[in-house]
Amino acid sequence: MTKRRAIIAGLGGYVPDYVLNNDELARMVDTSDEWITTRVGIKERHILTEEGLGTSYMARKAARQLLDKTGVDPDTIDALYVATTTADYRFPSTASIVLGKLGLKNALAFDISAACCGFLYTLDMVACMIESGRYNRVVIIGAEKMSSMTDYRDRATCPLFGDAAAAVLVEAAEDEEGERDRIGYIDSYLRTDGKGLPFLHMKAGGSVCPASHFTVDHRLHFIYQEGRTVYKFAVSNMTYDSELIAERNGLNKDNIDFIVPHQANLRIIEAVQKRLELPDDKVIVNIEHIGNSSAASIPLALWENEHRLRRGHNIILTAFGAGFVHGASYLRWAYDGK
Repeated sequence: MTKRRAIIAGLGGYVPDYVLNNDELARMVDTSDEWITTRVGIKERHILTEEGLGTSYMARKAARQLLDKTGVDPDTIDALYVATTTADYRFPSTASIVLGKLGLKNALAFDISAACCGFLYTLDMVACMIESGRYNRVVIIGAEKMSSMTDYRDRATCPLFGDAAAAVLVEAAEDEEGERDRIGYIDSYLRTDGKGLPFLHMKAGGSVCPASHFTVDHRLHFIYQEGRTVYKFAVSNMTYDSELIAERNGLNKDNIDFIVPHQANLRIIEAVQKRLELPDDKVIVNIEHIGNSSAASIPLALWENEHRLRRGHNIILTAFGAGFVHGASYLRWAYDGK
């Protein structure tokens, strides 16, 4: 008996040319390379500095690379989704802008806002769409211009964030249900706490507190975070979610090939790794040179490590973000990376 599954069939990515390293950051705010590296494990981050360019620019670059690499006919794409919290505009959607620039003629498009879990949530939704039989080929883009809402006077948050985009092609495939060599999106555990508002948010710019002279003068259009609380919840939830997914799919430290955690803080990643008892070579990490790129972080980590991925690899993705949103997904990789 065959089962229709969603598989990741290709990856594309983009990071801006400009690199903001810790030494330069230390000339902007009271910090140091040692302070940043010790606490969050970040050495540098990429920043989109060109005037007039936003999230859609990076998303389009990543998607164009994906289409060129895979050779997919753009007219065969059924949908395009952009996971982001840094949309170009309040409306229209960033996805609609990207779709127009790419010239897709037969696809729907809209944005999904789930903070750092945006890619994870979107991938699950797309997998369900493909398994239903109504869609065959979808592009998911995680893209964030985090610098647009980073306060470079706040030493606690400004070292964390960078700009980036990554695109994933998700296609329909069939496998033998129950066979050991099945591939594709297998399982997920996704949850929203709903109690995270006080600890991680932007205070102004939405309908509760629209932009005004007061909000601009008081610098309320930047990320606000209570780091210790976020750290505690991130470690506990990402660990629990990953352990649950592993247990109900017969996975353990021996047969998990890779875990790809959201790249928020190296200390969070290491805490999750320790509790899962995984060696370094099974944990994909790129935070040192990318920083936290929110919804782009997981697909970007996959893109940078595509050459390490092989058909049949057991991979767990896990993330945590504002809301609080969190979860983990399990997939068996569909192709040998190059």
